[in-house]
Amino acid sequence: MKSIFSLIVGAFFGAVFGASAATACDATTPCPVDGGDYLIAVPEGADGPLPAVMFIHGYGSSAAGVLRNSALTSVFLDRGYAVIAPNGLQRQNGNGRSWSFHPERPQRRDEIAFLLSVRDAAIASHNIRADRFLLSGFSIGGSMASYLACQTPSGFAAYAPVGGSFWRPHPAECEGPVRLFHTHGWKDEVVPLEGRAVGGGMANDPDAFVQGDVFHAMDIWRQANGCVHMKADSFAGTNGYWLRKWERCTPGSALEFALHPGGHSIPEGWVEMTIDWFEAL
Repeated sequence: MKSIFSLIVGAFFGAVFGASAATACDATTPCPVDGGDYLIAVPEGADGPLPAVMFIHGYGSSAAGVLRNSALTSVFLDRGYAVIAPNGLQRQNGNGRSWSFHPERPQRRDEIAFLLSVRDAAIASHNIRADRFLLSGFSIGGSMASYLACQTPSGFAAYAPVGGSFWRPHPAECEGPVRLFHTHGWKDEVVPLEGRAVGGGMANDPDAFVQGDVFHAMDIWRQANGCVHMKADSFAGTNGYWLRKWERCTPGSALEFALHPGGHSIPEGWVEMTIDWFEAL
């Protein structure tokens, strides 16, 4: 029989090393949370509290794939941001990961609850500023960020989807005002501005899985933000982007739309432009 002393010592070291294991995660060692895990990279020498971006990967990618994209992560890190990359669930055919992003399709996991758990864990364990926490994502990751912004607008300080938005049927409405900056490629053929049916379906098939119309999505955001007019209040062209901005909207909200001349990609200069937008809020 174990002595009381050995039980106390075992419990002590179990608690110490258990706590260490819970926090000893980084850009290569996953951080576990309820329902999944995430990776995090922090600026060298940072002691916080830190602004952060949570970046949701696209279809077939992973958290590790996000952090391997140095063109994306290095700019955030150089600007003092922690980069948090949550993992979608492994696809059932084993080829990469994805998200149960559409609220009217089968759900393998409550993705919004999972992403909010990642948010809370990062704030608690990595000294992240809740008021400077940006949610972004590419392609289906952009769709996932859009649905979270629509259903839980106060979940993050702001949202910046790129190359991904709502799918059909579009949401009838969103819960409330948001701060959102959507970026899309003029020549995107994977997620066209008008949307397309995927998986071999036809757009007029009621059972087809069909991407949404980005311009319709912007109208949904305008209504959520209580903007005065459908048309933008200001227009600009800078660094290869065409920008539309709605300014006469609910105080505290923000809405901007950027088009770039390329296809389905995170375009050059997007990170810098998005950080500048976020920090100007």
